[in-house]
Amino acid sequence: MDTLAALADPVRRDILEALNDRPLTAGEIARRFPISRPAVSRHLRVLREAGLVAVTPSGRRRVYRIEPAPLAELDTWLIQFRDRWERRFDALETEVFRTRREREREERQTSTPDPFARRRNGDSEEQPA
Repeated sequence: MDTLAALADPVRRDILEALNDRPLTAGEIARRFPISRPAVSRHLRVLREAGLVAVTPSGRRRVYRIEPAPLAELDTWLIQFRDRWERRFDALETEVFRTRREREREERQTSTPDPFARRRNGDSEEQPA
């Protein structure tokens, strides 16, 4: 199974996040989820077969830890998409700042009273009697 297919399931992603802190036994992993131990074991098997986790027997326990190589390969593959989207997000950010500046400038112009506006329009400050 490939890395992306293994990571498609949210429970498996959560398991990897838990293992990111430290290696855990199968029991410690199972206690974190509201699913059966056999279901957790199946998720761990998928992660193991994808090369995302390694297991080390420790007495009667099995300790799982992350294998970083497949994640590094995935990160390398994602770079092509990340670069493209970062450029688009940078362009979007520039446009958002430009629009915000223009809006603030317009708001200042419309909200600041012009003390000479009445005189330019032919109005006098004095009211006719």
